[in-house]
Amino acid sequence: MNANGHADVLKLEGGCYCGAVRYVAEGTPLLKGQCHCRECQYISGGAPHMFMLMPPDGFRYTRGQPKRFSRSDLEQPVTREFCADCGTHLVTRRLDTPAVILKVGTFDDPSLFGAPQVAIFTVDKQAFHPIPAGLPAFERMPRR
Repeated sequence: MNANGHADVLKLEGGCYCGAVRYVAEGTPLLKGQCHCRECQYISGGAPHMFMLMPPDGFRYTRGQPKRFSRSDLEQPVTREFCADCGTHLVTRRLDTPAVILKVGTFDDPSLFGAPQVAIFTVDKQAFHPIPAGLPAFERMPRR
């Protein structure tokens, strides 16, 4: 938040581990959170994923193009975008969410994340996943 109590407009730049895929995301963050779902645990190697929802019209790839993957056995699968060379998970897209879900670890400056506003899918949370005291937590997605 800025001094006027409004959310800051950010210009986030980031990319994959090997540098083959780069992006820029500009706009006011819609939500900052941590996801404990089992799928994110697979992608992260066991930890919850820290994410930031950004407006889709301010997002673009500036170098390379990611590979995309969606599970065909799920009723409402997400699409995960990742580097085909190094495997870094960059973005998730949900059909029911008009936003780009950026993975904070891919930011050039992860400190721009600040702190999460919410923890989601805690139904899948592992005992070694900390949730900051006072952070709103939901077993699944919170109602909109």
